[in-house]
Amino acid sequence: MSDTAFSSLPLSQPQLDALTSLGYDSMTAIQAETLPWLLKGRDVVAQAKTGSGKTAAFGISVLNSINPRFFGVQALILSPTRELAEQITTELRKLARLMPNIKVTTLCGGKPIGPQIASLEHGTHIVVGTPGRVNDLHSKNCLKLDQLKVLVLDEADRMLDMGF
Repeated sequence: MSDTAFSSLPLSQPQLDALTSLGYDSMTAIQAETLPWLLKGRDVVAQAKTGSGKTAAFGISVLNSINPRFFGVQALILSPTRELAEQITTELRKLARLMPNIKVTTLCGGKPIGPQIASLEHGTHIVVGTPGRVNDLHSKNCLKLDQLKVLVLDEADRMLDMGF
C-alpha cells in the first residue's frame, strides 16, 4: 500500500478523529501492511518489533468490526501476561474514545474474579485476557463466545513457550 494516511482506509469518522487526536498522522510499516487485509476480515500473521504499532493495527481492525448495539463478546484478544493484557486494554480504550458505547473488559489471573464476572454479566464487546483466566471463565459459562467475530493471539509464540 503506497498511501499511508489512515484516511485512505475504510474507517468511520469517529475512528479517524480518535487517531488524529492521538497524534497518529500516518500508518507505520506494520499498519500499512496489515490493516488493509485486517479490515477485509482476512487472517493475518505479523511479526514486528516492540513499538512498531502492532497493537494499534489489530486494535483499529477489531474496533472496526464491532457492532456497538450488541453487548455480547464480539472480539477476543489473548495475551501471555496480565501486564500486556492491561496495556492492550488501555490502547483499545484510547482508540475507541470517540466511538460511543464500546466496552472493553480485561480478564486476567492475579485479580479478583468477581468483578470480572460482573463485567461480563453487564455485557461487553471486547475481551482482552490471559489464556488461563479466559479458559476458566469460559468453562464456568461466564464467558460466552458464540457471537465471536474476531480472535487475536498477541505474542502467540510466547504463549506457546509458556505452555498455553
